Amino acid sequence: MTNQQHPITPPPELVQQWWAKAINRPDADALFATSAAQWGADQELEACCDWLHWQNLATHQDLIPSLRSARRPKPSSLKEQALALLNKAEDPSWDINDFSIVRQALEQLSD
Repeated sequence: MTNQQHPITPPPELVQQWWAKAINRPDADALFATSAAQWGADQELEACCDWLHWQNLATHQDLIPSLRSARRPKPSSLKEQALALLNKAEDPSWDINDFSIVRQALEQLSD
């Protein structure tokens, strides 16, 4: 047998880190599974980006960064959420409870 692992198999050290984080938590299985799934998905995304690069299919300089951004979007900041809610304020579906996000955003601002 060989010492080589399949590229999508996480290294044992990383698996140990996931278990250490998850241990003694009621959601340990879900936390561990989520960590493993995210890691595997990240490995697959990077493999796809590398393949595009080496096949010379990423002819536009922003293609690979755009693919990464589309597949791993950053969560909206509190400011972005608050601005989106204010933009929605004229919509009939506006819910007065949405103001809690606006309040949180404003409370984070310095005076």
